[in-house]
Amino acid sequence: MTKLQWAVIASATALFLLMYFGCDNKPRDIKALEKSRALVAESTDVNALLQEAKASLSPAQSASILALEARLDEAGADSAGLELLKELSGQWYGLGAPALAGYYAQRVAEATGTEEAWSIAGTTYTICIQRSQDAKIRDFCTGRAVQAFENAISLNPASIAHQVNLALAYSANPPQDDPMKGILMLRNLNQNNPDNVLILNTLGRLSIQTGQYARAIERLERALAIEPGNIDATCLLAQAYEGAGESGKASEFAEKCRGQSAQ
Repeated sequence: MTKLQWAVIASATALFLLMYFGCDNKPRDIKALEKSRALVAESTDVNALLQEAKASLSPAQSASILALEARLDEAGADSAGLELLKELSGQWYGLGAPALAGYYAQRVAEATGTEEAWSIAGTTYTICIQRSQDAKIRDFCTGRAVQAFENAISLNPASIAHQVNLALAYSANPPQDDPMKGILMLRNLNQNNPDNVLILNTLGRLSIQTGQYARAIERLERALAIEPGNIDATCLLAQAYEGAGESGKASEFAEKCRGQSAQ
């Protein structure tokens, strides 16, 4: 990615939220086996995605991608290689292929092993889940997002943000055998952290998306009581009150939202 594009994804991570409690205490050999099985079970693979995406590129776009790939082959695993991986991630993100952007972001995370890099990879894959209409690509990105956020959590088990983001990945594409998994994870987080504004805002946003406006208002008003002036809660309350048919309150919070956004 370019530095600007990488920064955009990094900032999206902070807004996007993360995962579930605790460290993963499984032995490394078991974790490796489980990862291998998960990748075998993927509904598509990176090579197929690359081939399909490249077929839709213009000559200029294709030349740019091929040039970056050639430079990456020459650079190897040094710092220049990492920058090229980031640049490829940014290029594919800009070309509307977040699955491939996530793949290259994942390679950065595998090379650096940092919490932030895994969080960026997971967030990029989650954007893929939200934007793609193809079930195979959505499943591919879901599995990779979950792995990335779990790796971030293993590095920082205390991070509420990672736990929320993992729950959001599951919510964006729920498992067929456990469709409430993401929501239940968020509710469990809320139960154990009742005053966490990030969790309250996340639950409020999901309540708006499902038309539960009264519940959204309750959660978001609580978030504001805990952290007055929180811009996310303020702006979401404008939507919640609008959905609930309370136009006066909606206008009040919409004005506050504009004011805070302008600061």
